[in-house]
Amino acid sequence: MSDVPLSTPFDEFARWFAEAKAAEPTLPEAMSVATATADGSPSLRMVLLKAFDERGFVFYTNFESRKGDELAANPRAALCFHWKSLLKQVRIEGRTEEVTKAEADAYFASRVRGSQIAATASPQSRPYHEPDAFEKILKQTEARLADVATVPRPTYWSGYRVMPDVFEFWEERPFRLHDRLVYRRAGQGWTTERLFP
Repeated sequence: MSDVPLSTPFDEFARWFAEAKAAEPTLPEAMSVATATADGSPSLRMVLLKAFDERGFVFYTNFESRKGDELAANPRAALCFHWKSLLKQVRIEGRTEEVTKAEADAYFASRVRGSQIAATASPQSRPYHEPDAFEKILKQTEARLADVATVPRPTYWSGYRVMPDVFEFWEERPFRLHDRLVYRRAGQGWTTERLFP
């Protein structure tokens, strides 16, 4: 990590993410997403980052999933990228918002048809009791959409943007002398501080 922080945490993230894409053998865009219920009970899962800019970090999901339910009740989330090959990690915390319909439509249209059909068919996070229940629903959905040239994006499937208030950039150093740089949003800008490892 440079001794002098870059102008924004987004600049620093873009630099680290470019390094990860060049070095990480699989899925450098994988990130953990933590959400919580209205009363604070947390849950965590891995998803893929699909876009980022100075507005925030975007991932897509079924809004009727567990994370969708939790974000509807408590619209804050935490992200964590861990790039083992680089010995680096980035943690992000912030508020969430739904992406625009145009953004969701464009991303959904970019997916392969099989993924579109699976997203349409799956009642994500809901229990099932027959071993082949999902295969049955999938076949029914495929049959229903067989003559449809363009699979429409389901209304319950879209994206969230995590709008950061805090970034922490962590870099491993020998003897646990790890470097931890935190950016905190302050009005239209950012403050920085280093934390003891």
